[in-house]
Amino acid sequence: MFYRDPENTYRSTELDAFPWLVHGFGTRLADIPARFAQLATLKQIHSASCLAAEGRVGLLGEGDALIENQPGSVVAVKTADCIPILLVDERLRAVAAVHAGWRGTVARIAVRAVAAMNGRFGTRTEDLHAAIGPGIGKCCYEVGAEVAAQFGGQGRGHIDLAAANRRQLEEAGVTPARVYASNLCTMCRGEEFDSFRRDREAAGRMYSFAGIR
Repeated sequence: MFYRDPENTYRSTELDAFPWLVHGFGTRLADIPARFAQLATLKQIHSASCLAAEGRVGLLGEGDALIENQPGSVVAVKTADCIPILLVDERLRAVAAVHAGWRGTVARIAVRAVAAMNGRFGTRTEDLHAAIGPGIGKCCYEVGAEVAAQFGGQGRGHIDLAAANRRQLEEAGVTPARVYASNLCTMCRGEEFDSFRRDREAAGRMYSFAGIR
C-alpha cells in the first residue's frame, strides 16, 4: 500500500518494514535533492543501461537505472509520466532506482537492473521487492500504432506501462506478492504530479529514490 507522508512523498508500507532503507516517490511539492547530501542521479536517455553508483554522488553518467549497496548513499531517477521503479534486496541491503518510459520498458530496463544487481552484488530474485511508483496510467496513455506495436497492439491504443513492467519483473523471477504498484496516474492528478504529456515543456521532474542508512 502507498501513502503520502508529511514531506509530500509517496512511500510503500511494505518497504517501510526495512529500517535500513530510505525510499520514496516525490510529488511536484517535494524537494528531494535538498533532503540528501549523498544523492546520485543519471542523465536519463530511455535506454537499458544500468550503472553502479559505488558510493559516488552527483550526476554519474548516462543510463536509466542506478544500483547501490553502500551505506549512506541514495540513488534516484527523475520522471514526469515515465514509470519509476525501486528495487530492494532485503537480504543483502542493496537497492536500485529505475526509469522506465515506453522505450525503456520495451528494452526491459527493470529486468536489466535485476540482472545488474545479481551480477554486482549477488542479489537473488527471491529476495527482491519492487515498488512501482506514480506514472502515466493506461487511462491517459494513448499511443500511435508504431508504439502500440511494440507492446503487441494493432493501431492506436492505450498502453499500461506499470502493468508491462510488473509482468517483466515477475517473468524475471520476482515474487508477484512482492511487486507493489501505486496505481497513481501523473496525468490525472495535476495537483500532485508533474506530467510532460499534460504540461509539455512547462513540466517539472519528480525524484524517486532509494538508499541505505
